[in-house]
Amino acid sequence: MSDMRLIVAGAGGRMGRALVKAIAETDGIALAGALEDARSPLIGQDAGTLAGLPANGFALGADAKPLLAKADAIVDFTAPQATVALAALAAEAGKIHIIGTTGLAAGDDAKIKDAARKAIIVKSGNMSLGVNLLAALAKRVAKTLDHDFDIEILEMHHNKKVDAPSGTALLLGRAAAEGRGVDLAQHSVRARDGHTGARRAGDIGFAALRGGSVVGEHSVIFAGPAERIELVHKADDRMIFARGALKAAVWARGQKPGLYSMADVLGLNDV
Repeated sequence: MSDMRLIVAGAGGRMGRALVKAIAETDGIALAGALEDARSPLIGQDAGTLAGLPANGFALGADAKPLLAKADAIVDFTAPQATVALAALAAEAGKIHIIGTTGLAAGDDAKIKDAARKAIIVKSGNMSLGVNLLAALAKRVAKTLDHDFDIEILEMHHNKKVDAPSGTALLLGRAAAEGRGVDLAQHSVRARDGHTGARRAGDIGFAALRGGSVVGEHSVIFAGPAERIELVHKADDRMIFARGALKAAVWARGQKPGLYSMADVLGLNDV
C-alpha cells in the first residue's frame, strides 16, 4: 500500500510542528501539505524548517481545497471555526479528518456530526493512547463504585491554553458520567467560589489550573468515606498527541464515513 498522504492544519503552531515532525519520523506516512490561518505571519514559510527539520518543500498556505484533492486525510489541532470549515471540506471531498481541536461548542459538534455522513472523522479531546486508556478506566471505576464516592477531575496546562476545562478533562468527565449512567451536562460543576453550600451528591466536579509550560496533567479522583482512588496521567511531550493522531489516521483508512473516537481506534468501547 502506498504511503498515506496527510495535510497538517495549523502547521505553524505547537501541535502542528509536532505533527510535521512525527510524520517525518513515521514509515508509511507522508506529508501532503501544510495549512495555516491566512492572517498568520508564517504563511509561505517551510513546514519542515518550522518543525526543526531540514526544509521539506511544503510552504504554509491557507487554501485547503486544492491540497485535499491530492491527500488522503487532514490532521487538525486548530480552532473551532477552522475545524468546522475543514470538516465541511473533508465531507465534500470524501476524505479522512482527524480532529484534536478542543473548545468546540454544541453547535460545532452538530456540524461535525453532519459532515461525518460523507467524511471519515475521528474526533477526540485527547489523542494520547494513555489518556484514552485512562478514560476507559475512569468509566469502569465509576460504574463499579457507588454514589458514596464523589468524582472530581483536576487538570493543569500551560499558560497559553485558551479553553477550560480542557478537552481532555471533559473527555474524562463524559467517561465517568457514562459509567455512572448519568448526563454530564446535568451533573457537571465547573467552578466553585464563595459560599457554595455542601457538595451535591452525584455531581462531577472540574478544576482547572494554568501556568508555566505544562503540556498536560489530568487526575480523576474518586473520593469516598475514609479512602480515595486517583487515576493520573501526565504528558511530558506533545509528540504523544501527534503519534496518537497518526495512529488514528492510519486506522481510519478504509473505514466507512462516520464519526469515530479514539476508543474506536484502540478497541476500548467494551471496557
